[in-house]
Amino acid sequence: MTYQYWSYLYNNKMGMNVYKTIFISDLHIGSTQCQADVLLDFLKHNESEMLYLVGDIIDFWALSKKVHWPKDHNTIIQKVLRKARHDTKVIYVPGNHDENIRDYNEYIFGDIVVKNSVVHTTANGKRLLVVHGDEYDTIAKYHQWIAKLGSKGYDFLLEVNRLVRGLRRFLGIQSSFSLAAFIKFKVKNAVQFISDYEQSIVNTLHDEGLDGVICGHIHHAEIKEIDGFLYVNTGDFVESCTAIVEHHDGRLELIRWLKRDQVADISPGMVASSP
Repeated sequence: MTYQYWSYLYNNKMGMNVYKTIFISDLHIGSTQCQADVLLDFLKHNESEMLYLVGDIIDFWALSKKVHWPKDHNTIIQKVLRKARHDTKVIYVPGNHDENIRDYNEYIFGDIVVKNSVVHTTANGKRLLVVHGDEYDTIAKYHQWIAKLGSKGYDFLLEVNRLVRGLRRFLGIQSSFSLAAFIKFKVKNAVQFISDYEQSIVNTLHDEGLDGVICGHIHHAEIKEIDGFLYVNTGDFVESCTAIVEHHDGRLELIRWLKRDQVADISPGMVASSP
């Protein structure tokens, strides 16, 4: 059985998607790379009983170099806090870009619970470890200076990508293309790193009595089985604008969010999912 379900979601005037659980990560609020407009649109049109913020939510690395906090970044925080006050249980699992929040494990801030890791049980009984995932990245864990250097190069690619995305939109070409992702999957070492990362996380599950893991960190959204375990990666909201949602029957779905103006010319008949 495959657990990978892809779909494009189409906003409409009354549209609101309601799920049991939503998992999002790598928002990088406070950096110039955060696609705040798309993220706000996503938060506006999607509700859930539970919302997991799976790390790198606020980018303290970027903020330590340059304060970047436009109005829409503040609106994101307010919208999440509002969800937490109104029937959505919000759990914040910090990552490496917001690692200082790990010092507040089990604390509650404005109805948001901080947990360095947590086990989520789906409606159909699957027990899944929820963790950002940098703990399983040897470069991020043991060679942080290399990770920060790589982050600068990645940020440069994303800046270039913003220009490419604007040009493609001007030319009438679908604008969800990611130059950074394209380069990443053309580089053999990067592809191998992703494979090693996925295997490293799954290897820790064998003796934990768990059915799988939900993580982020590497900005590569995925739902698949590895060695009999469910591997789920939420992706990001700087490149692909992806999230994982759990339906009320426990089924997990990987969605790529496009704003209304981005999907205006795409018909619902183009929605695709794997069996």
